[in-house]
Amino acid sequence: MVKMIDFVGNPMRIVLPILLQDKSTRKHIIWATDPPDDIGEDVTDKSQITVDQLIKAPDAIQPRIQKELETQQERTKKKGEVFTPAWICNLMNNHCDEEWFGRKNVFNVQCGYTWKIIEEPIVFSCERKWTDYVDSRRLEITCGEAPYLVSRYDTSTGDYIEPANRIGILDRKLRVVNENTENEEEWFKWTLRAFQSVYGYEYQGDNLLLARGNLLLTFVEYYQNRWKCQPPEKQLRTVANVIAWNLWQMDGLKDTVPFGNPDIDRLIHCFTLLAIMPELCRDSIKEILTLLNLTDYLKIFDTRSRPKFEINNENKKLLTAFKESNLIDSYQENPEKEGYYKIIRFKSAMKTLPQELL
Repeated sequence: MVKMIDFVGNPMRIVLPILLQDKSTRKHIIWATDPPDDIGEDVTDKSQITVDQLIKAPDAIQPRIQKELETQQERTKKKGEVFTPAWICNLMNNHCDEEWFGRKNVFNVQCGYTWKIIEEPIVFSCERKWTDYVDSRRLEITCGEAPYLVSRYDTSTGDYIEPANRIGILDRKLRVVNENTENEEEWFKWTLRAFQSVYGYEYQGDNLLLARGNLLLTFVEYYQNRWKCQPPEKQLRTVANVIAWNLWQMDGLKDTVPFGNPDIDRLIHCFTLLAIMPELCRDSIKEILTLLNLTDYLKIFDTRSRPKFEINNENKKLLTAFKESNLIDSYQENPEKEGYYKIIRFKSAMKTLPQELL
């Protein structure tokens, strides 16, 4: 079977340190599952995944379909790991698009266990433009290898799917970008917006890295198809950083990083989630937190009470909106690191926090 993701070859190797980042803990993502034997005896489920480990054992992380059957069964038994066939992902994504567009069969027509792509350009209404679709936010919970977001291959069979025939949420957005942009600058602008609009979380670190890798390679493949060359390294790093923010490691039952402290880590995840979503109003914040069972921590989050926290914010409008909404007292640009800001919060709110965060 063809190797679906090569983490130690280009272009993955270029951005692997970024894809391994855990933006919540400011460390690497951890295995959170039984590490492969060839990684080393001293590596446990609580160990971080490192570049050196993957260079030492380049085949250590493989898609589920390429693992031994015994390993697949063991992961299902221990972690409840099951992957959805591409035709079911397509069926569910079609339903979501039917809700958004108000009509059926926008991107393809389901035909039993397969589908037929609609080849004509996607038509949008005056009320909802193509840019609105690209910006519309989508979250895949317990995302595994992210088959609902991107469909590079069928996770149940391992069959490669050509970009023109893909059915993932991000695939559909990138098709719309392809149909509505004329030059590389405009294409990348809206492609980046598409990546910024999709999210996912996963418990097991190897699955999360596979999901992040699938999104990164999706960008590379669509770039190659459109512009007939390799994407610039700067763009690769920009997209990889968005992916590292938007696909995070989390225990969905506890709303923490694996093996984390619920009371502390929920606060960090609240900030991580909202800091990457520009121009959110209060109602939108509450809707997202309700979706993720985080409303109990809304008040603490709103007061921005975790002190001396710097965020890499590409849109100063977010910080301005937080200040105008009295969610933060003020913010100051970090003179030592361009693009970073120190959030200054109301001192009275610090009394409500666990001691570990002070």
